[in-house]
Amino acid sequence: MRPGDQVLVELSAANRDGSVFPDPETLEIARADNPHLAFGFGLHRCVGASLARMELQVALSTLTRRLPDLDLAVPADQIPWHLTRFVRRPRALPVTW
Repeated sequence: MRPGDQVLVELSAANRDGSVFPDPETLEIARADNPHLAFGFGLHRCVGASLARMELQVALSTLTRRLPDLDLAVPADQIPWHLTRFVRRPRALPVTW
């Protein structure tokens, strides 16, 4: 790159680098080595990062403790996704318990 060159950041590819993560398409909640940039880095680190992580840990541990038989109602490859430049989430997540 040269000074003045434009850079297009592809957010949908963030934290899905196969050279960094062994299986980048798999959600690994307990991944120990996790150098992702979801909350920024250095001076630009999100001040709410610790709170967001704690909320997620509490929500998931409570959900799995209260509903230990919770499971997908459809095969994972049949879950419809909402994909935009800034958002990647399931459109629906059918479950059984």
